[in-house]
Amino acid sequence: MSRILALDIGNSRTKWGLHSGRGWIAFGATPNGDIGTLALREWQNLPRPAQVVGVNVAGERARMRVEAQLARWRTPAQWLAASAAAGGVLNRYEQPAQLGADRWAALVAARQRLLTAELFPQPAVVVNVGTAVTVDALDGEGVFRGGLILPGLQLMLRSLADHTAGLKVPAGSFQDFPTNTGDALYSGATQAIAGAIRMMRARLASPTAEVKCFLSGGAAGEIAPHVDGAVEVVEHLVLEGVLALADTD
Repeated sequence: MSRILALDIGNSRTKWGLHSGRGWIAFGATPNGDIGTLALREWQNLPRPAQVVGVNVAGERARMRVEAQLARWRTPAQWLAASAAAGGVLNRYEQPAQLGADRWAALVAARQRLLTAELFPQPAVVVNVGTAVTVDALDGEGVFRGGLILPGLQLMLRSLADHTAGLKVPAGSFQDFPTNTGDALYSGATQAIAGAIRMMRARLASPTAEVKCFLSGGAAGEIAPHVDGAVEVVEHLVLEGVLALADTD
């Protein structure tokens, strides 16, 4: 397999990884406001990829700006969308193509990890903690059953600060029993996300299989300590899924 540049244009950051066919060569991430610097700042010394494959949830303008940065290689990008089935996952969304491409890639990556580790038919909750949080249910047969979308940590905190005059306070930290408003806000947002994960995990649980939890995204490290049971933080889960889907196309 030749070199593949995998892209993940999220709501606030663009993540990328270059794969050699044997392993990842390099990773990077840049705020979407700085996409115009990718070619000179992050990609200047990268070898030319033979293929560019990505997912994009940030809209047409972000896609076009990334493609302008790819022009130096004259390698057109292939943008993935969710489908009814791929990579060992069956998509039960009412309209499969409406599932976010990043969520689809993460589900495929999680399934591939379970198959590689011979942990099937283990079900899994696949979580991405970014600007928004997605909590998706993957059963032991590789069927995506459905999932949740809720605001991310910072989005919850900003929303409260913007709409409640009395809650414009300094940032807090997680406490089991918060005794100031900053800690109460941060702990509440953290527990809301952890609680959503816990409830989805409970719905997937069975007497015969433990439910795995894959956690990715910029705030994964903040949420992981508050998730019950075994949790695996995978920094580049979406990029792994992009690579897997590129192989299956």
